Amino acid sequence: MPEGPEVRIAADKIQRAIGQAPLVSRTFAHPSLQVLVDQFDDSTHLSSIDTYGKAFVLNFSNDVSLYVHLQLYGRWRTGTLKSFRPSNRSLRFQFCTETHYAALYSATDLDILTPDTVQQHPFIRKLGPDILRPGYGTAHISRRLNSPKFARRRLGGLMMDQSVFAGIGNYLRSEILFRAALHHSRTLGSLEDAERTALARMIHDTTHQSYRTKGITLSPDYVAIAKAQGLKRRRYRHFVFDREGESCWVCQTEIQKSMVAGRRLYWCSTCQSEN
Repeated sequence: MPEGPEVRIAADKIQRAIGQAPLVSRTFAHPSLQVLVDQFDDSTHLSSIDTYGKAFVLNFSNDVSLYVHLQLYGRWRTGTLKSFRPSNRSLRFQFCTETHYAALYSATDLDILTPDTVQQHPFIRKLGPDILRPGYGTAHISRRLNSPKFARRRLGGLMMDQSVFAGIGNYLRSEILFRAALHHSRTLGSLEDAERTALARMIHDTTHQSYRTKGITLSPDYVAIAKAQGLKRRRYRHFVFDREGESCWVCQTEIQKSMVAGRRLYWCSTCQSEN
């Protein structure tokens, strides 16, 4: 399942493909969207796309907002009309400008909203702040981490809780905790001030780096070393995630894998002490 950076990257691609231009062709293939046929015309355009963790909200100039959660199987396709190729997947909707298209396939979690009702959507209203929200910085994250209601939570579960922060998923959790040098079994309340500050910074920086680099959370100096060695992207994408049995980039200790909150978590026993 895509995490916050991948969702925002996809939103940017959709915006570049069809944003602001008149939608001269609209296909609402999913039965729940048929009511929209008469609400769109050739003058309607996509105004903006907001992301909420792993969900998209497409905002149109006719005051319609479309909520989309890809879950496991949803896929976006965008491009020029000349490059369009049919898909075997089930089409949900497709929008075309004079030159480009954006199509959604296979997703099942769709809702029709208005700008005024977006924040009341059952999924969105339960979410914590989105780390990639414009203006949401390290200081905001730090203040949230200082909330007493999270103090007894273990970091391994806390990082996956979308009501705490939206958009952090499995690979970001492992990478954030490694870069903050924190073991997943620690509770938030057990952290010293400097450790909590480091965690806030790594939540912000790791998520934003992944967004900028399309999923690379390894620091640039190690990426340069890996490229010089001729390693493929998969080998230098992360510090610890999906690297069980390989050597830690920092200390050469063998990377471990544990099941935490029902999902696999990767960590270094030297860099992330339990104490």
